[in-house]
Order: sequence, then structure tokens, then C-alpha cells
Amino acid sequence: MRVGIVGGGEGWHRHQLEASFIERGVAVNYYPVTQLSTSLVTGSEQVCSGGKSLLDCRILMVRTIPGGSLEQIIFRMDVLRRLQDQGLKIYNSPLTIERTVDKYYTTSLLAAAGLPTPPTVVTEDYHEAMTAFHKLGGDVAVKPLFGSLGKGIVRVESLDLAYRVFRALTMGNYIYYLQQFIQHDNWDIRAFVLGDKVLAAMTREGQGWKTNIALGAKATWRSLSAQEEQLALNAAAVLDADYAGVDLIYSQDGYLYVLEVNGIPGWQGLQTVCTVDITGAIVDYVLHKG
Repeated sequence: MRVGIVGGGEGWHRHQLEASFIERGVAVNYYPVTQLSTSLVTGSEQVCSGGKSLLDCRILMVRTIPGGSLEQIIFRMDVLRRLQDQGLKIYNSPLTIERTVDKYYTTSLLAAAGLPTPPTVVTEDYHEAMTAFHKLGGDVAVKPLFGSLGKGIVRVESLDLAYRVFRALTMGNYIYYLQQFIQHDNWDIRAFVLGDKVLAAMTREGQGWKTNIALGAKATWRSLSAQEEQLALNAAAVLDADYAGVDLIYSQDGYLYVLEVNGIPGWQGLQTVCTVDITGAIVDYVLHKG
């Protein structure tokens, strides 16, 4: 058996996965996502990256879909879907990645399933965005539709700042994704879901309101309550994720929300505060299922 890892370059997660697969006697190929190419001939299609065929693999692990033009993103996702059509097992699936890479799509599906999410407005119209700012209490998190690690998220809590930020977004032809800011004392929860269980969880405490480990937040191991665990499992299930990073947040009045679900989650920070071999568990899961 050969497993492929699709990613954006060198990185801790790639090397951890490679080492874990090799330890289990499984050959691994690495495929740069920015070098994907296809050759179309009647009745067949070849898909390569870096001169290597992805069809030599039975399982693909997707580690990143880096930013790019609309055409680049669509092509990369189309390639993953076509590989799935040709029998490759992909983790997470292209459908799950599509659902989780887009904050609007994620929030919409979670809300439709009845899971608690912060009140959110998404619009292309500046005037609707300004109206939503007031309706959401005059304190909102403005997030890029595509993004991770807390980058590009701005808290807007005054009318003057809303005017400047929203005008800037208009000039760049961006979508307004406005989410009511949840007062949370600078901490939240990341639960790592694998299959039908929460593998590990941590509390993330930031120096400010952003709690991403990549931005310097402190991680501590957390034993989830039954409510927290079930909410994390439900969120991953709604998005049909084999594994996911589910972010949960308590408001100051004690209400628990699903903030985000990451379908290509990292676990480097979580691994530092738990004894579970997260990489090994993921590898065992995909080998058993795939």
C-alpha cells in the first residue's frame, strides 16, 4: 500500500505523518498541492504532482489547501473530487474540506442542524453590513471567508471603526462575514475529533481575545464535560468529517457555542499537552478505514 500526503511544503505535520506511516510499513509519497496537473485522454485521466502520479496511492491525506486565485482553488478541489471518483480514499473528503474551508458554509450547516453558533450575518452589501453591525450589538468579529490560525480577523466595536473596515472591504470586493462578538475572558476550547470520539482536548488562553496557538495562546489539557464532548461530536458529524478541530466557546453568561470547525486541523499545540499519540491515532484510523 502507498499513501500520499498533499500539502503546501515542509512542515511538522507532514513529517509526523510520514514517520508514522513508515513506522507501520506503509510507503509514502509527498505531493505539492501547487504542482497538480492532469492529462486527459478519452477514457482515462492521469493526475500528477512533482512528476509523481497520485493514482499510485490508495489513500490521500490532505494537509493544506493554500490560498490562491479562484481558478487555482477550484482546480485543486476539482482534482481531489476526480481522484475520489477514481477510487482513492481522501481524508478529509473533498466535500468535507469544501464545507469547512468556507466559514459561511460551515456556520450555515451548523445552524441548520440546530447547533448553537454565534449570531452571524454574511453579505456583499456595505449598507446591509452596517445595519447588521447595529443588530449584532455594535461589537462584532469580522472574519475572512477563507482563512485559519486567526489571521485577518478584526474585532469592530465602534461605528467609526466599522465605517473604515467595511469601506476597505468594499474596495477589495470582499464578502462581509460578521459574527456577534462573544465575551469569553480570552479563552476557548479546541476539541480534536477522530471518528466517533474526541481524541483529546485543550483549553486555549490568549493574552488578548484571539486564542489561536499560532498567535501565542497558552494551551492546557482539558477533560471535556459531557455537554462539551457531545457538541464537538455533533459538529464534526454535521460536516461529515473523519477528523476535525472543533472550537467551542462559552459566553460570560455560560452559554456554549460552536465557534468554528477546521477540516484540515493542526495538532502540534495539542500534542504538547496530552499523552495520546495523535498522529499515530490518525494514521491507524485511516489505514483501518481505507
